[in-house]
Amino acid sequence: MSTFSPTLFAGKRFAVFGLGRNGLPVVRTLAACGASVQAWDDGEAARHALATHIAASLHGAGDIALWPFDTLDGFDALILSPGIAHYLPAPHPIALMAQAAGVPVLSDAELLYQAVRLSSSKARFAGITGTNGKSTTTALLAHILSGSGVPVAAGGNLGPAALSLPLLPDHGVYVLEMSSYMLERLTTLRFDTACLLNLTPDHLDRHGDMAGYTRAKCEIFARQTAQDQAVIGMDDALCTALAATLAKGPARCETISGSDPACSYYGHDGAIWHDGGAVAQPGPALPGTHNAQNAAAALAMAHFLGVADAQAAQGVLSFPGLPHRQQRVAQCAGVTFIDDSKATNADAAARALGCYDRLVWIAGGMAKAGGIATLAPYFGRIVHAYLIGRDAALLAATLEDHGVAYTVAETLENAVPAAYQQASETGVPVVLLSPACASFDQFSGFEARGARFAQLAQEVCAQYTDETGA
Repeated sequence: MSTFSPTLFAGKRFAVFGLGRNGLPVVRTLAACGASVQAWDDGEAARHALATHIAASLHGAGDIALWPFDTLDGFDALILSPGIAHYLPAPHPIALMAQAAGVPVLSDAELLYQAVRLSSSKARFAGITGTNGKSTTTALLAHILSGSGVPVAAGGNLGPAALSLPLLPDHGVYVLEMSSYMLERLTTLRFDTACLLNLTPDHLDRHGDMAGYTRAKCEIFARQTAQDQAVIGMDDALCTALAATLAKGPARCETISGSDPACSYYGHDGAIWHDGGAVAQPGPALPGTHNAQNAAAALAMAHFLGVADAQAAQGVLSFPGLPHRQQRVAQCAGVTFIDDSKATNADAAARALGCYDRLVWIAGGMAKAGGIATLAPYFGRIVHAYLIGRDAALLAATLEDHGVAYTVAETLENAVPAAYQQASETGVPVVLLSPACASFDQFSGFEARGARFAQLAQEVCAQYTDETGA
């Protein structure tokens, strides 16, 4: 691994709008590679962070101007923060400015690809997307590759911003989690191996409808050739339909499933199977059929990338998991607290609910389209639900229609101790935070929500220990 040349983008002029987790690293890297960069953010704190970087740079921060835009004429590209719309539901004014000037709107993943190829590296690119499971699969594939001695850099929608990743040698692999927002801003990036795990309704305001969302997700397969691999999940109807198209090429198509033996890689009897035999056994950080599908995807991609089967199997077994994805955060008196705060929609929550026969459920926040009606098949597992956040009443109405006992707790501070008491009194082994909702009504993100849940769970357990001496 090494850094990119300080003259790689010399003579290029880039506009960067949005200086958050992606934008600030983009500015730093582009300037370090010799580009001229003008950057801005509507938020004062974000602007201050860049100003601090410029002031603190010992050797100068490169050609960076922190200044609002009045035109984009003469720029080579606009790198727009993924969360800022350039089309729907309404384009940001700077996106209209780019359109008027004929300037492409790009993601930093596109710029990473261009930088790698301009540096004459033949490092391969693995792209992973889907409504759910993409973070786990990205981290798992990177874990397998690293354990097999392959130079690897993982990031994108998960972890480090794509353009902050180092330059890899020819035999290295970039493993990128790709959101629909990032995928719709690519022009040349070609994934050697690309995976679409699943498709369920999400971000429909941004893409207009399910057809628009599907088109954005399918960009993961754009520009692939006969030398490449396309991996598609078969556990939802939309992806199953897409598989018929992918099977026609140009890339070789591999199908994956959490349970369907008709697929190339699938989960069965606690293992992942391929070619009629078990090839790997997921460790405790990968429970449930949804994680069997994630493991199947990572194994298919690792095999394509040349990892020996035994090494890949060891990686699946030893994977430590990710924070806020069915993470055990506390345990006392026979009750285990599970943090699945990353479950920001009903489909993601279904994957967790399906892993436990009896549980006390904590859910709520900002509900997505459809609420939790699709979770009805799992309601029989819920002994009691504690609802938090803005749309608790909406969730409560659904639970009441199905005869599920619930309490509107409003906050995690109320919900966690009450959920523990309920689980303890009824002999329920699990308190599960799997909100099925976004977190922004009460928290800065799902990470903050999960961290607070873990803290409260640990406090409950500490109090139990103090009271019982156990």
